Amino acid sequence: MAKDNIKQQNKTNPFLWFFFAIVIPLIVAVTLAVIIFTVAGVDVVGWAKTTGNSIPVVSTMITTDKEKNEQREDQKTKDIIASKDEKIEQLNQKVSNLESTIGQLEQEIVKLENSNSNEKSSESETSDDEAESGNKSIKAISSSFNEMDSEQAALIIENMEQDLAVGILKQIPNDVRGGIFENMDPDLAAELTQLFVTN
Repeated sequence: MAKDNIKQQNKTNPFLWFFFAIVIPLIVAVTLAVIIFTVAGVDVVGWAKTTGNSIPVVSTMITTDKEKNEQREDQKTKDIIASKDEKIEQLNQKVSNLESTIGQLEQEIVKLENSNSNEKSSESETSDDEAESGNKSIKAISSSFNEMDSEQAALIIENMEQDLAVGILKQIPNDVRGGIFENMDPDLAAELTQLFVTN
């Protein structure tokens, strides 16, 4: 019976024997080696990361400093792209708003021109009266430019005929006119200024 117990113990103990005879001494030896190399000035952790990164399966679990820096740079780039996309979206929205404002003002100009031409055809007024009604139309349009943002007004005036643009600019106060010229293309602003002075 004692022999049976010994045989049974020998059958169940190989795992324990392996654990106590090989695994624990190996862990102790590795720990001592790491401590000795660290005291000696060797970067054991860096070496382990570099070595582990070259092993195919282990490399997916280990991230080196270089990979962390690359991930940070990728994230910064993504953030920059996202902010640029947001700015582009805002600018596109601004452009569409300006286009709609231009369309509204062009429709208003066409209506005023049509009403002006209808008045001319229905009534035979003198040239002074015609000039006065044209001035009223321009005054009506120029009043809307007084309340408008100078950037939008500059874009609209750039797309107008020069005579009409000069007529509107004459009716606008000096400070508003200056803001519009400031936001305009410099060559066109110079040309309109010259026409403004000569007329």
